[in-house]
Amino acid sequence: MIELTDAAVQKCIQRTEDRHMKMIRLGVTSGGCVGFEYVIEYADESKDDDIAFDYGKFTIVIDEMSLPYLEESTLDWTKQGLNEYFKITNPREVSSCGCGTSIGFDPLP
Repeated sequence: MIELTDAAVQKCIQRTEDRHMKMIRLGVTSGGCVGFEYVIEYADESKDDDIAFDYGKFTIVIDEMSLPYLEESTLDWTKQGLNEYFKITNPREVSSCGCGTSIGFDPLP
């Protein structure tokens, strides 16, 4: 399960309503200089391999492959100067790149 801060919940509600979408897709994909990148997208429909977490006004969907990498993570809405964005804090992360988008994990058991 992934935790959401109060700021993330409020922003998820706002963003899904503004986009007329029902879901936010979280995941990881291979890429970047360290091995993986986070995926945060808006969606109307889930896929066959998605696990859904209902938060009332929106749903978080995570594909089966990404779920072990995201377990125990926290989704937050962060403001730094003029920039605002979703930030995933993940205890499974073991490295990240200076670019700020690429992350690495220990191999899963």
